[in-house]
Amino acid sequence: MKKNVLKKFQKIVGKGNCFISPEETSGYCFDAFAKSNVFPEVVVAPENAECIPEIIRLCNEENLAVVTRGAGTNLSGGTLPLEGSCVLLTTKLNKIKEINKADHYAVVEAGVITTDIANAAVKAGLFYPPDPGSMNISTIGGNVAENAGGLRGLKYGVTKDYLMGLTLFDAEANKVIGGGRTVKQVTGFNLPGLFAGSEGLLGVMTEFVLKLIPPPESSRSMLVIYDNILKACDTVSEIIAENILPATMELMDNFTIKAVEEATAIGLPVDAGALLLLEIDGHHAQVADEFEKVEYICEKNGGHLKTAEDEESKNKIWEARRKALSSLARLKPTLILEDATVPRSKISSMMSSIMDISKRYEITIGTFGHAGDGNLHPTILTDKRDKEEMLRVEKAVDDIFSVALNLGGTLSGEHGVGTAKAKYLEMEYGSGTVKFMKNLKKGVDAGNVLNPGKMGL
Repeated sequence: MKKNVLKKFQKIVGKGNCFISPEETSGYCFDAFAKSNVFPEVVVAPENAECIPEIIRLCNEENLAVVTRGAGTNLSGGTLPLEGSCVLLTTKLNKIKEINKADHYAVVEAGVITTDIANAAVKAGLFYPPDPGSMNISTIGGNVAENAGGLRGLKYGVTKDYLMGLTLFDAEANKVIGGGRTVKQVTGFNLPGLFAGSEGLLGVMTEFVLKLIPPPESSRSMLVIYDNILKACDTVSEIIAENILPATMELMDNFTIKAVEEATAIGLPVDAGALLLLEIDGHHAQVADEFEKVEYICEKNGGHLKTAEDEESKNKIWEARRKALSSLARLKPTLILEDATVPRSKISSMMSSIMDISKRYEITIGTFGHAGDGNLHPTILTDKRDKEEMLRVEKAVDDIFSVALNLGGTLSGEHGVGTAKAKYLEMEYGSGTVKFMKNLKKGVDAGNVLNPGKMGL
């Protein structure tokens, strides 16, 4: 980078918040999905949102792409840098500006860690439900950009369902405000809805207004053991069909159970064909009534139910689920995590297909996921150095997506598109929709400055 340009960046953000050496920038060449051999030209970490317009203007002047990044936990390659790019870190924009108990909302900056928002809400006697698996390190800006889900998505929805308002800067450094602090607001375009899942392609988001809700009065967690994973899948469909909506209903296959137990020694039954992990919450009477119905359905489908009797045993159940990905990642050099999602009534068909695909291509797949909302995570364990196996892996991924779409599902329930699924986008929506997205991107970012190439746009 030219010295005069570097000095301009340093003047904007300060010398200590501007990095250009390979040693300093190498940590931004990868995210939770993949590693790139491309180094950003510069990494800047502004300490306040007011200097972001200057960063964008300078990037426009110097023909540098702007890749906005939070904690880098995304699973779709959405924050991988490009040649001649500026990685704009939002992690130092980390203030919780307001927790409003009267009107049930929070105002937070983009770099606030998700768990910190949840904890602040709890202290105020309120509840922020979105709980992505990376919530202890992921930031709310990344959650909004990817429209992150989580274990409680079944009952409570995902990040977009709690996004009331936002502040951002567009590709021309204009300040843009969308939504607000009121429950009802229909002035202008629904910008919060547009930017949830926009993956940094349309603007640099700096601040959010998030809906908070009253917490449930009571909850009960349980672990249900099955000798056959399809029985567990049938249980999921039947519980939903009976108009019961657990807060969480998670699935783990035998391979994943063994991996988690080997890594954590929590005490999981390693001979089980599958586990369902459920939590029911709400009013005390509702929880008691729904627990009785769920217990009956589980047992009718061959499940053996174990209830968490105290906070420690409850935490063990959810620790087991949250450790699924990291436990599988220990087993092979390369892990490919997908999140094909289908209508909940089709989950048995999807699971059967995943097992068939695993056998057909002779590859190892451990499957876990948010069974209650049809969002499965078939996780392929491989070694990218094995070229022949990687060809089979690519075919297996193609087949997984084809099956999901044929069942009326989607390519991604919560991980986004990024670079990982860009080539598949037209498969789901058709050329007309992709063209519309490209036109929209061009309309708000004519110079293609903001995260170019992601989603194939």
